[in-house]
Amino acid sequence: MLNEKEIVSRIIKGDFRAFELLVKEYERLVFFVINRLVHDVQDKEDICQEVFIKVHKSLPKFKFESKLSTWIARIAYLTAINYLKKYRNDRQTDYPENIDNYHFTDDNPEQVLTRKNASEYLNGLIAQMPLAYRTALTLYHLNEFSCQEIEQITGTPEGTIKSNLFRARKLLKEKIEKDQKNEQI
Repeated sequence: MLNEKEIVSRIIKGDFRAFELLVKEYERLVFFVINRLVHDVQDKEDICQEVFIKVHKSLPKFKFESKLSTWIARIAYLTAINYLKKYRNDRQTDYPENIDNYHFTDDNPEQVLTRKNASEYLNGLIAQMPLAYRTALTLYHLNEFSCQEIEQITGTPEGTIKSNLFRARKLLKEKIEKDQKNEQI
């Protein structure tokens, strides 16, 4: 684990090796945040690079009011959201008109699981979810951020994050149960 104050101080003083250490420490975090929001592989790579450019330029303004990982994740999240707003070619990021009646595609799970393993199947389900649900699940379960940290990253109220987590888990559970039921028939 990096000493955040020391590494930031070294980077601000122009230590390129310190910045390399920071990138190595947080590149997986940045990729995981962006990976769930953006689907195009080339765009993901470009956004990751853009995030670290922004981190480098903004480090002198970092005041240690949150963890460095939370601050970097927020930059990654906002950069990905700005990208999606600018290049709105992924309609799956929008909330459906009636979120309570949101449904996944009716792909046969046996076909899906034959081609892919269970992890890929689950990732596919998550990828079909509305952006807020994908974000909450990714940051909470994969990146292990608390709801308070997710609030700092996304600017979404903590209660909304908890609601999104609840609804996302419920949607996943219902879809998996439906698929298992259909598989048994």
